[in-house]
Amino acid sequence: IAFSDGYTLTVVKSLGLVSQAFKESDLETLQGHLAIGHTRYSTTGSGKAWENAQPMISSIGRTTIALAHNGNLVNTVELRDALKGRGIRFRSTTDSEVITTLIDHFTQEHGSIRAGIRETMKLVRGAYSVVLMSEEAVYAFRDPYGVRPLVLGKMGDSWVIASETCGLDIIGAEFVRDVAAGEMIKLGPNGLESEQAVPAEKPSLCIFEFIYFARPDSVLNDCSLYEARMRMGAAIARSSAVEADMVIGVPDSGVPAAVGYAKESGIPFGEGLVKNRYVGRTFISPSQSLRQQGIRLKLNPLKHVIAGKRLIVVDDSIVRGNTSRKLVALLRESGAAEVHMRITSPPVKWPCFYGIDTD
Repeated sequence: IAFSDGYTLTVVKSLGLVSQAFKESDLETLQGHLAIGHTRYSTTGSGKAWENAQPMISSIGRTTIALAHNGNLVNTVELRDALKGRGIRFRSTTDSEVITTLIDHFTQEHGSIRAGIRETMKLVRGAYSVVLMSEEAVYAFRDPYGVRPLVLGKMGDSWVIASETCGLDIIGAEFVRDVAAGEMIKLGPNGLESEQAVPAEKPSLCIFEFIYFARPDSVLNDCSLYEARMRMGAAIARSSAVEADMVIGVPDSGVPAAVGYAKESGIPFGEGLVKNRYVGRTFISPSQSLRQQGIRLKLNPLKHVIAGKRLIVVDDSIVRGNTSRKLVALLRESGAAEVHMRITSPPVKWPCFYGIDTD
């Protein structure tokens, strides 16, 4: 978390879950009217290094900036090498520090943070939804393709930027609009200022946001994620019908699609799997052994519900196959007579370079 009272900017960050990194007593000390925060899913740079935790911080003369970034650059090595050639040293291994350093450099060269952001957006390539703050203002900007979501909201007289609309809901803010692809917003003493910093390209919101990443209570492109996932389930019920006794969803992102499948097929929906709420997303875990351990801890079958049943099991995607393979074995061991997997995502055939770790 970075926060400012208008004069002094402070960054407080640590490793681990939010509940491990911040205690209530820590949060009570964060005084100010400007703030940005970030929880990191590492796709570039180790997730175990404190230096890679965001917000990133940099000093521009008398001004300090802090930056938080969702997405993945594809020209990080090229930009990092160019900056190193100018004698700039890096503390982390993330592409987010490259963005921060470029903004710092261009701000000094052009005399304003907005100019620094504008020039940086002309150079960086890939996916980036970014919030940045100085002592006096908060900025938000999004790549020209709009790969990752970024939304603008309002709460009373205050403006709010969030990576999803559910982030606005939880604090009682009203959704205003999406931050446009290629747009830069400044929230400061003069209120909201907006400009098209770089021309928008073909809209390319990542399909994995609809399938998996975004929460079901969010809205993307004026579309409810819960309803979209229900429609995905209904579509696979029409295209891949099979006789069965019960439809179950793999918590959490597979459940809305399972509801849609059940409604379309007329086969009863049931809860056959209970999720441990204290285990994170298993395909994100950094090693095969940790992913397998996470799967065992994450899902527990309700044996009395599924024993003897022909099951249709609806999940959002198959990235590596670890979860699906273990899940079928768990259901078989728990007495399921048949297990029919149905996946809402098209086959994941190729690696992603914009923020999904498929290695």
